[in-house]
Amino acid sequence: MSGVNIKMLAEALQLAPSTVSRALNDSHEISEKTKKRVLAMADQMNYQPNPFARSLREHRSKTIAMIIPDLVNNFFSQVIEGVEEITQQFGYHLLVYHTHENVEREKEIVTHLLNGRVDGIMMSVSHQTKDTEHLNRVHQKGIPLIFFDRICNSIPTTKFVTNGYESGYEATKHLIEQGCKKIAFLLLSKEISISQQRLKGYTDALKDNGLEMNEDLILMCGKEDQTNHQLIKEFLSGDERPDGILAAVEKLAITTYYVAGELKLNMPEDLKVVSFSNMKIADLLNPSLTTISQPTHEFGRQAASLLMNKLTKKNAPDFKDEIVVLPSTLHIRKSSK
Repeated sequence: MSGVNIKMLAEALQLAPSTVSRALNDSHEISEKTKKRVLAMADQMNYQPNPFARSLREHRSKTIAMIIPDLVNNFFSQVIEGVEEITQQFGYHLLVYHTHENVEREKEIVTHLLNGRVDGIMMSVSHQTKDTEHLNRVHQKGIPLIFFDRICNSIPTTKFVTNGYESGYEATKHLIEQGCKKIAFLLLSKEISISQQRLKGYTDALKDNGLEMNEDLILMCGKEDQTNHQLIKEFLSGDERPDGILAAVEKLAITTYYVAGELKLNMPEDLKVVSFSNMKIADLLNPSLTTISQPTHEFGRQAASLLMNKLTKKNAPDFKDEIVVLPSTLHIRKSSK
């Protein structure tokens, strides 16, 4: 039998529809004997609950939105895996929105979500995000909001980050220990919090190890790969080219590999490279890439667990205004050694 509803179940059992509904929801008001009887009849009649109708009654969509700036970056795809591992256990659907590092696109997505129905939002801001009024509206509306990696400090909620300063410091010190005297830092933005921390770690490591900080060695790149390719090629073509590079994101490290090949620069003899990256093929590159990898899966699991606790438990407290730090790991490979 198909299309069976609670009313039809109730008629077959000669019970009130409200009793059948409470039994199916495992209510303490219904005896175990009645629950077993209802479940047996539901199985016999092939009753399938309507999750959409139930979510409307509960004023919930059972949907989580995840806003990320870059799908190409392995970091975000691995965080998504961790989030889904948790949300699926609670029967929640995950909608992933991609801003393409565009703050106007980010604002459009947020406005769409405010006008629609999502139970919670997890997000990492674009590198263009300075004005946070659209994010304030999410918080003011009471929609649970968690930031990860690229965070908004002004919103009082829980934020998950890695130890960007310590990692930037450690990676720069490693390049210095390998003999580098002119270390460049490649990044997409000085505005986002994680880039600021990595850059500060880089500059402090230079200072603490007796190397002068040169603004000309900090190369600001953009979202277009072709433009970045030309920028890095010009950067590495001159007589004053760096002998070491720390890339804040993996896409800039990959572009550096292409450029080094074109310019016939040998790694690590002519140029040593370290990158923040979670790419699984780092060992397969030639030479293998030294990376600072972040605990991406755990990022997703912890953030999603916090959100699910808020959404599924009665009287769950509001998120603490705190930063949760998960440490990264330096994996030394042939590109820098």
